[in-house]
Amino acid sequence: MTETLYFGTYTKKTSEGIYKASLDTTTGLLSDRQLVAKEPNPTYLTFDKSGHLYSVGAENGEGGVAAFDNDGELINHVVDAGAPLCYVAVDEVRNLVYGANYHKGEVLVYKRAADGALTLADKDVHTGSGPHEKQASPHVHFTDLTPDKYLVSCDLGTDEVVTYDVSDQGQLTKVNTYKSAPGAGPRHITFHPTQKIAYLMNELNSTVEVLIYDGVGQFTLLQTISTLPEDWTDFNGTAAIRVSTDGKFLYGSNRGHDSIAVFKILADGTLELSQLAATHGKMPRDFNLSSDEKIVIAAHQDSDNVTTFFRDATTGLLSEIQHDFIVPEAVCVYVKA
Repeated sequence: MTETLYFGTYTKKTSEGIYKASLDTTTGLLSDRQLVAKEPNPTYLTFDKSGHLYSVGAENGEGGVAAFDNDGELINHVVDAGAPLCYVAVDEVRNLVYGANYHKGEVLVYKRAADGALTLADKDVHTGSGPHEKQASPHVHFTDLTPDKYLVSCDLGTDEVVTYDVSDQGQLTKVNTYKSAPGAGPRHITFHPTQKIAYLMNELNSTVEVLIYDGVGQFTLLQTISTLPEDWTDFNGTAAIRVSTDGKFLYGSNRGHDSIAVFKILADGTLELSQLAATHGKMPRDFNLSSDEKIVIAAHQDSDNVTTFFRDATTGLLSEIQHDFIVPEAVCVYVKA
């Protein structure tokens, strides 16, 4: 079986924008890299169910979001002064697209038209700071839906997970705020498929906070666990976090240690580290699982290579297949069956 992978990239060196490649899910090998759309620094991307592609985007020196059709043709940009977004997500029920602006500390909501075009509906600007040198101001890094369809945001700059109610027209109303450990730097959050548990990836202190999720944005700390070996003293910043659909394993990427941390999910939702799989590249910012979850694909920002692994469904452990497929400056991996 073949799946199509899409890669968001930086375009600071040789990359031209958004790429795609074919994944053979039997062998785990990648092939046939193609440029899908030229766009400045499209570092994160997603699709809606109609096939519209949404990515971080820029136009005329301003930053924001870009919308493309099925063929990679630009539909429109929605931009403003300053840096572009760092995360985008689709809300199919409300016909909305959500965005996170790291540099400006903003949560943004866009209304989606039938043709895929976007218009800004609302935004919330965070305030505050944290004790770490990278926390002088708010840095919203993630905006996506909770299982009960609230909008949850991770703010790396203020050590907060802020949850909103969202109207059908995209208007935001703040409902709850969770405070992570000071200096932790919340980056991404994901949810257990069956239990009332969330997993918060903290970039600055390389930990996962296991949270009880009672709904309506109410999180309670259950466990904090490191993504690193005890003797690691060099730089590290965590990035992506994924949970297998059977709810048995959690994966997180380490940039610096350059590995994927593999955790077993115990009966109560807490984590036990079982493997640190070297990715054989520099700065694995994002990774993803194939649709059948037999293959893990990790992309590297600084070494331009993509590594694939076989994933053991029983143990969760990873074994490398290849690490020499080239996608320049790749920082996002999207699996499209």
